[in-house]
Amino acid sequence: MDFQNVIIEVGLIICLYMTIIFILALNRKDNSIVDVAWGVGFVIIAIYTIVQSGEVDLRKMIVSLLVLLWGLRLSFHIMVRNSGKGEDFRYKTWRNTWKFFFLRSFFQIYMLQGLLMLIISTPVWFINTSTGGTLGPWDSIGLVVFGFGFMFEVIADYQLAEFKRNPANNGKIITTGLWSVSRHPNYFGETLIWWGISFYALSFPHGWYTLISPVTITLLLRLVSGVPMLEKKYRNHPDWADYKAKTAAFVPYIRFL
Repeated sequence: MDFQNVIIEVGLIICLYMTIIFILALNRKDNSIVDVAWGVGFVIIAIYTIVQSGEVDLRKMIVSLLVLLWGLRLSFHIMVRNSGKGEDFRYKTWRNTWKFFFLRSFFQIYMLQGLLMLIISTPVWFINTSTGGTLGPWDSIGLVVFGFGFMFEVIADYQLAEFKRNPANNGKIITTGLWSVSRHPNYFGETLIWWGISFYALSFPHGWYTLISPVTITLLLRLVSGVPMLEKKYRNHPDWADYKAKTAAFVPYIRFL
């Protein structure tokens, strides 16, 4: 496997894909479309690399199907969630405050997310372009971790959607279900999904390189664009201080994480 060529090919596919999404966003005047496109991008990477590999084995099929399940579910969920609500508050703020908005948004939103997509998809294209081998313990561990993370994310998203659907909860913060043990259970589930997928690569020589994927998404959601950005939005909410004081930020029940 020539890693350099694979990275270049996947990188070009991502650049083309994100440029198309950028053009669609310009037409819609809504950069929130990039959030919907996120999951689909990984599906495209999985399909492209497994087709380009010229051979299909059980591990490649499992990993590609897991990415398909996760990516399409996430994109559909975000599309339904955003329907009729206009541009997300983050993108709206940037639209109103950034100079040279079009150029900056292309690089700082679309190309940056494209770069992150390339890094986080590392185990997908690594596995799909590697020569197989029989399934082993790491594959079983990966499936369990992925399954737990996927269910955690799906349940958290469902509970939040149901909470918001009730008019009596307008202006309130959800503190029930999984949201009673973590302030961001959906993000926590997302990180487990990528730890699980990366574990499938550990059966290969140098497979540990792919751990850059879950490390990146974990740090990103916990310290950069996930938890900090969303909590900044709620810091002035009258119920926020109490909720924050008694509920773990990320890992359920563990306050300092």
